[in-house]
Amino acid sequence: MDKVDALNAFSALSQEGRLDVFRLLVRAGPEGLAAGAIAEAVGRAPNTLSVQLNLLSQAGLIESRREGRSIIYSASFDRVSDLIVYLMEDCCAGEACVVTSVQAAAERTLYCSPGCAPEKEILS
Repeated sequence: MDKVDALNAFSALSQEGRLDVFRLLVRAGPEGLAAGAIAEAVGRAPNTLSVQLNLLSQAGLIESRREGRSIIYSASFDRVSDLIVYLMEDCCAGEACVVTSVQAAAERTLYCSPGCAPEKEILS
């Protein structure tokens, strides 16, 4: 990840609605959610949600896949981890200050398995 990629990611997250959608997809885990479920959970009109999903996708923060007639969106956990690493790579001049706790948080995202967040908690 470079500075331009980081700025694009932060730009995509800098609006309340997009941040809500992104955090919902992070909670959903790698299985992701269908567009309709996302719209219902965040209370967005389909056309507004479509724009938000497109901007998050262009920034590389989310991915989509087709399952039957549905498009499933999920957070790009590798990209999120790259962003965290980019932000913290020179922290404390390389000393083990907060890097250990940030690294542990980033590693949790890498090991998030399908079903790691129960659905009723995701949508509430």
